[in-house]
Amino acid sequence: MNQPDPEFSEQLSRSEKTKYRLAQSMKECMKTTPVDAITVRQITEHCNLTRQTFYRNFLDKYDLINWYFDKLLIKSFEHMGRGKTISEGLEKKFTYIAKEHLFFAAAFRYDSQNSLREHDFELIFQFYQDLIREKTGQNITEEMRFLLELYCQGSIFMTVKWVLGGMKQTPKELAALMIESMPFKLSRLFQDYDTLN
Repeated sequence: MNQPDPEFSEQLSRSEKTKYRLAQSMKECMKTTPVDAITVRQITEHCNLTRQTFYRNFLDKYDLINWYFDKLLIKSFEHMGRGKTISEGLEKKFTYIAKEHLFFAAAFRYDSQNSLREHDFELIFQFYQDLIREKTGQNITEEMRFLLELYCQGSIFMTVKWVLGGMKQTPKELAALMIESMPFKLSRLFQDYDTLN
């Protein structure tokens, strides 16, 4: 796990720092042990914390995974937002996911209720809606909303498939495929505002 940078780390509460320590430990355990076989004892022993500390912060190891996955998702969208175009933003997002591949793969694999994928969908759907609102100065139409929802659901599905399938495409190649698969009216809207690629 990438440790929070020092400036950010100073802003973290003691509880947040503890959670990041536990997440780092979980990630280390994942290198050698499948998630379903990892115990809370392994996690706490690896980072020299007590089981009581673990349970003060998380319900179980899946609660820890969900918490850290949420942090990673938000960070990945920060990377996406730093791109000058959607294409560049997607490439930055997928590069970040590739760096955190182990955790993303474990999280998607063990998400039986699909809540993580749903959360990823909500974030990307909101990201594109905000971008459209920012560029056009108005809310999206019902037609565009439908196209955007369809596109975002498909892009989440393919992102999960990419993560779980060994990431055969590079982040740049995957970003290009995502741009190519965008519905015509949606891509034309982004092209009109010079934000696609």
